Amino acid sequence: MPSDPVGAPSGFAASSTTASAKPPPPKLNPVRVPIREDPIAERTQDFREVLHAYTREEAVLEAQRCIQCRRPWCVEACPINQDAREYIRLIAAGDFDGSARVTLRDDPLATCLCKVCYHYCEDACVVKKKGVPIAIRHLKRAALEFGNSDLAYVPSSPKHQRVAVVGGGPAGMMMAWELGVRGYSVTVFEQEERVGGLLETIPAYRMSNREVQIDRARYKDLDVTWVDGRKIGRDIPIEQLLQEGYLAVFLSIGTSLHRALGVPGEDLPGVIPALDLLKRLNLGETVSVGKKIVAVGGGDVAMDAIRSCVRLSQGGDVTLVYRRTREEMPADPEELHGAEQEGIHFRFLRAPVRIVGNGHVEGLVVQRMELGPPDSGGRRAPIPVPNSEETIPCDTLIVAVGQRADLEGFDGSLHLKITPQGWPEGTKPGFATDVPGIFAAGGRSVVYAMGSASRAAEAIDAYLSAKRGERAGPRPDPFGGDHPFHLPAGYTQPIRI
Repeated sequence: MPSDPVGAPSGFAASSTTASAKPPPPKLNPVRVPIREDPIAERTQDFREVLHAYTREEAVLEAQRCIQCRRPWCVEACPINQDAREYIRLIAAGDFDGSARVTLRDDPLATCLCKVCYHYCEDACVVKKKGVPIAIRHLKRAALEFGNSDLAYVPSSPKHQRVAVVGGGPAGMMMAWELGVRGYSVTVFEQEERVGGLLETIPAYRMSNREVQIDRARYKDLDVTWVDGRKIGRDIPIEQLLQEGYLAVFLSIGTSLHRALGVPGEDLPGVIPALDLLKRLNLGETVSVGKKIVAVGGGDVAMDAIRSCVRLSQGGDVTLVYRRTREEMPADPEELHGAEQEGIHFRFLRAPVRIVGNGHVEGLVVQRMELGPPDSGGRRAPIPVPNSEETIPCDTLIVAVGQRADLEGFDGSLHLKITPQGWPEGTKPGFATDVPGIFAAGGRSVVYAMGSASRAAEAIDAYLSAKRGERAGPRPDPFGGDHPFHLPAGYTQPIRI
């Protein structure tokens, strides 16, 4: 009878040796490597970037906290299926070039998203159950800053079919990339003077136009043409695009117009739509606000506006009015925390009734609210409390109660669905509209808009492939390799957040 392996207890089979045993799973470390940020007193003096990047060493330490789940929860939570698990694994091993390539392979707007993404992946991170989730978004930034991110996308063989993209925001830029790497000829029509859409309303303390241009530069070898300052529907009828030889049209109009409060006094000088304020700031224009500022709203545009007003007013008093409670606010918790740090006051359960002033805004009359049963969207509806009006003095009023799409020039033949958040989308599979060849989509955040565009791109590719008598396949490797897009091992289904 053969002897047992050296070092093995008597009676154990050879398969139980140390050499063949699986390594123990990594020990969960609940403590995140701190993300440094500018002191409050300094950062509110100007629009300098608030959050600092990890050093190379910090990034490796943070990445090594990842336990590399067999089921990639972070990937399933990402609207664009960014393989965060893989780029984190590469950072943990010190391979920043590899991590940058993986990041850009899945995400053409990575330079923007590493600063402004809502990091749904972190909400799904298993480490969050025991402590602070992995700093996935910040590690993406480290991948690009320490790895070779000076890469250009490579188109596959030309399809000799033209596609028009209406709107140069995140969804439009994603569509241009998706179709460009597949070999289509794409023209992006943007009504503003520079591409970016609502990315152009994000304040510089979070992200600047420089990040948009860095991402856009990687498109240089794709057959993508950018046409700025042209509004489809007004300058060019949408039907004309089809007549000019575009075989498909993708509408990524977004929500470029602000919603009004609809209360008396809204036309008084000193009442400023938040979108207008943010756009003017990003264009480098001089924007003047007073010393006693009130804003109305609870979303991310409201957060960006009030934090910008703190910097513009240089010591002014800034108050945000919101008709529900803090828990119901749709704003990113990270931005809400930043606003609280910077001394902004919050008046919850207050709804605007009218704006008062004599030739200029002087105050906002609000009514106290209480929460009743959930509304159609599942949120508890605010109910006015009788005889509870009060006036909040102000010399500037910022309106940030939502946006809507500019549908000038689009007739009803498309039968577009307008979402509760205001963007239009097609009602058929793949976001197709009732007009063959025209598709429409958007999203409630940068990365969600990109995810919708990816789904629409698959539908457009299938539509145009059928015209060629071919079958559509997965997205090819955007760097010209032999491996098309595939979901990572262990992926089961998307997490809807």
